[in-house]
Amino acid sequence: MSDFNDQVIADFTANGGKPGGYFEKADVLLLHAIGAKTGLERTQPLMYLKEGDGPWFIFASYAGGPKDPAWFNNIVAKPEVEISVGDGTTIERVPVQARVLEGTERETTYARMASLFPQFADYEEKTTRDIIPVIELSPR
Repeated sequence: MSDFNDQVIADFTANGGKPGGYFEKADVLLLHAIGAKTGLERTQPLMYLKEGDGPWFIFASYAGGPKDPAWFNNIVAKPEVEISVGDGTTIERVPVQARVLEGTERETTYARMASLFPQFADYEEKTTRDIIPVIELSPR
């Protein structure tokens, strides 16, 4: 794991699920997925979209990189994962089922995230991938 991710995870934990710095104005969760090859738990901090009581949505943007991030391949292989979310005081670990969105459902959700955080529009412009995957996380 990168030093940057380690710092975000430490900040997330120290601040009840609300990290500061680069993520101060963003909603962040910790994705706990099982490595498809290793079988070991991997933790990744990710920005997410959630409106009302609906599911959480995460984005395999990899900052617009040319390939999907490793965590995406892990949840495709093993879609029963857990997330940690916090309200600034308490952090809760939630078992969720991951589902990759397609078509209009994917387009609409990605556009909503890009309207809130313009860097996501930049990622989509920058990538050479056909699409940046959007994943719905529903409580199980």
